[in-house]
Amino acid sequence: MRKFAFLTACLLFVLCTGCADETVIKTNQEQTEISLSWWGNDGRNEYTIEAVEKFQELHPEIKVNCSYSEWSGYEARSRVQMVADTEADVMQVNFSWLSQYSEDGTGYYDLRKLTDTLNLDTFTEDTLQYGYKNKILNAVPIAMNTQTVYINQTIYEKYGLSVPETWDDYFKSAKVMSKDGIYPLSGASRSVWIAIIGYTEQVVNKKFLTDEGKLNFTAEELQIPIEFYCRLVNENVIPQVEYFDRLEINNGGYAGFFAWVSDAANYSNTAIENGYNVIVGDYPHISGKESGSGWYAKPATMYAVSKNTEHPKESAMLLDFLLNSPEMAVLQGIEKGIPISTSARETLIENDMLSGIQYEAFQRMEAHNNLGILNPFLENADAVDFYVEACNEVLYSKATLEEASQTFYEKLLTLREE
Repeated sequence: MRKFAFLTACLLFVLCTGCADETVIKTNQEQTEISLSWWGNDGRNEYTIEAVEKFQELHPEIKVNCSYSEWSGYEARSRVQMVADTEADVMQVNFSWLSQYSEDGTGYYDLRKLTDTLNLDTFTEDTLQYGYKNKILNAVPIAMNTQTVYINQTIYEKYGLSVPETWDDYFKSAKVMSKDGIYPLSGASRSVWIAIIGYTEQVVNKKFLTDEGKLNFTAEELQIPIEFYCRLVNENVIPQVEYFDRLEINNGGYAGFFAWVSDAANYSNTAIENGYNVIVGDYPHISGKESGSGWYAKPATMYAVSKNTEHPKESAMLLDFLLNSPEMAVLQGIEKGIPISTSARETLIENDMLSGIQYEAFQRMEAHNNLGILNPFLENADAVDFYVEACNEVLYSKATLEEASQTFYEKLLTLREE
């Protein structure tokens, strides 16, 4: 027995578990076990696992058990885990989950209590505000996101047009381009909805939602976004959202489009490879209003710590590594977006890893300090569908503008109460 105990104490071995989401280094030193969960594709899974391995090499006293899957599976599992209090110690979370699971701020660990280990000095207070609920820091943004306009400058120059800045510029461009079937602007339903809410806020000089998240537009004011969408479609500024086709970006059928900062390269790269000069445009605005007014930003994704963790210090050590370490920064690159952490960003600059249209879109976003905090309701799929339905009712003369806006208003009120 003594011999067995001696051999066990001296043994150092590496156990690699297949798809175990982890590589565990065991020594005779007692280990603290914590868990990490995230969603993503194979590429994200691979670099995150590699980062965890590096973390464990630096901290052999900590064993990290990993769990990951694609988005829909992760979201469904997280819903069950949050209710059952079985969530991971450190977890990737969606911005809307703070409202869903922590309306009073107690659904996640208060990260301000971990600042002896977790360095938050690499984040501005403005960006950390996105992680607060009820004055409690629930999560830290990894990167920021906003709907952004991208312009195929090659096409605009072909027609002798300058890069548009105002909504009027787009209407003028449509008069020139539409004869050839080219749209100056385009976007999926959610993108167009968010952009037109920005337009409407500029017109009525108030926000779509109150600070408490209640509907702030009247039924009459909701006529404005419906009417404006119909005008954009009828005057060939944009295609109807149902007919939006990303392939048209690649072949020049769309001279501009909306996309998240995080999707900039995904939407633009093929067009760029096809020889087009795609640039980041200004946030459209009406004459006399500031660019960015009425537009909103949100965290692309966030990290949080479980309120139930039994190992807050070790969880904070892992979280700090994921957010600020040069090892993670190099492995992650800009896959999750341009990192907010100044430490991570400096590492990317030193390694010449910050360039391209996604970085340009990020710089445009960062230069606008008037972007609001996006309320998750603005992305509610039902709200977007109700909006498109209302617009189509008017487009196809199935309802008057007044009737469509009243129905839309009532549906939004019901949706907010659910």
